[in-house]
Amino acid sequence: MDQTASWIATAATIIAACFTASNLGSRITGIGFIIFTVGSIAWFTTGLLTGQPALVWTNAVMTLLNLFGVYRWLGRQAKLEEGASKAAEASAAAPGDDLFPASSLTASRLLGRGGEVLGSTVDAMLSCNGGKLRYLVVAQGGLAGVGETFRRVDWHYAGVQDGSVKTDMSAEEFDRLPELQKDKWPGA
Repeated sequence: MDQTASWIATAATIIAACFTASNLGSRITGIGFIIFTVGSIAWFTTGLLTGQPALVWTNAVMTLLNLFGVYRWLGRQAKLEEGASKAAEASAAAPGDDLFPASSLTASRLLGRGGEVLGSTVDAMLSCNGGKLRYLVVAQGGLAGVGETFRRVDWHYAGVQDGSVKTDMSAEEFDRLPELQKDKWPGA
């Protein structure tokens, strides 16, 4: 029984770490915390069956922290994302400018002129006076954050349409934009 519990704990911990480290949104992260909870309960059980009080106490606390993670990502964060989405939808039917959640600028694909994916937006820079959006930082290529190229896309060349971040640039025009260093972005 203790071997079964330890293998369940091992598998759950590895799978949960993959889910949460991938940063694919609140729902995936929340599912990762559910799997982490299964793992911490299995580690707790392993500790009980093998007489390891440190493992028992560590995973009693980890279970509580993992349950907080489930609440945080599947409860609170999911509700915030739902509220932002509903506000964006409602603004489309209301007079004035359409709205979009600023958080979408840190996890959207940038679509080019022909609808092709040019990269993934990782952040945006806004003016402190008036909040005007100045530029996006877009990651291109790489695998799991290794080997990415970063480029600045001035906001007047981009926009949000139909829930997606789009630009009128072609892939060739995007590739000609100067590269940014991860730790050195323009201040103007």
